[in-house]
Amino acid sequence: MKILVIEDNESVSSMIELFFLKEGIEGVFVMDGLEGYRRAQEGGWDCLIIDWMLPGMDGVTICRNIRQENSEVPIIMLTAKDSESDQVLGLEMGADDYVTKPFSPLALMARIKAVTRRYNTRTVAPREDGVIETKHFKVNKNTREVFLDGKSVTNLTPKEFDLLYHFVQHPKQVFSREQLLEKVWGYQFYGDDRTVDVHIKRLRNKITTEDHSFFQTVWGVGYKFDEEDGVRSGVNSSPLQDKKNEN
Repeated sequence: MKILVIEDNESVSSMIELFFLKEGIEGVFVMDGLEGYRRAQEGGWDCLIIDWMLPGMDGVTICRNIRQENSEVPIIMLTAKDSESDQVLGLEMGADDYVTKPFSPLALMARIKAVTRRYNTRTVAPREDGVIETKHFKVNKNTREVFLDGKSVTNLTPKEFDLLYHFVQHPKQVFSREQLLEKVWGYQFYGDDRTVDVHIKRLRNKITTEDHSFFQTVWGVGYKFDEEDGVRSGVNSSPLQDKKNEN
C-alpha cells in the first residue's frame, strides 16, 4: 500500500511514519500544500491523508481540486476542527472520511482500511445506454464497441470483450481464474482454467499501450484491472509463462 501524507506538523508526520513502517506501508510525506497537491496529481496512490490547515494550499482546496479532476482515490482529512459544519464541508469537498486531532495511529489505520476497502470493492455501473467510461476506455455493452484513448479497438473476440467489460466494471479488484470462469464464461464451462491466462494474454497484446498493460498479474491469486498502476514494466506475465499457457 502506498499512501501520500500531506501534513505540516512534524510530530504528527513522525508518528504516522513510525506506524506505517510497522504495518509495512510505503508512506510519502509532504509538508507543503502546493507540493502535496502536485504529488497527489502524479497518481498511483492507494490513499491520500491531507491535513486541513496547510501552507501554500489548504487541505479542503486540495481535496476539491482532486475530485474536480475525476480522481476517485480515497481521501482522509486530518483536522483539529471538531465542529459538525467543518466535518460536513470536508465531506462535501470529496473527502471519504476525517480524523480529528489528536488521534491514535490505530484509529487512523482503521479509517485507512475502511476507505481503501470500499474503494477496492466498488463496482462501476454502466449508463442507461450500456456505456462505461474510464480514464482510458469507453466500452459499450449494447453495441460491443471499445475505444482506447479515443481510438476504436475492433479486433476483440466476443469472450475477450466480455472479459474486458467485467474488469472495467470492477477496477482494482483481484479475481482468481476460477472466479473469472464463473462470472465471464458461466457455470456450464468445463474447460481448463488456463483459458483465462490465454485470454488475458491476448487482451494485453491488443490493448496494451506504451505506458500501460492495464491487466496486472497478482501472483498466486489471479488478475486485476488497474488504469493507474498498470505500468507495463514488471506487470506482464513472463514469456515462459505465456508460452506454457498457450500449450
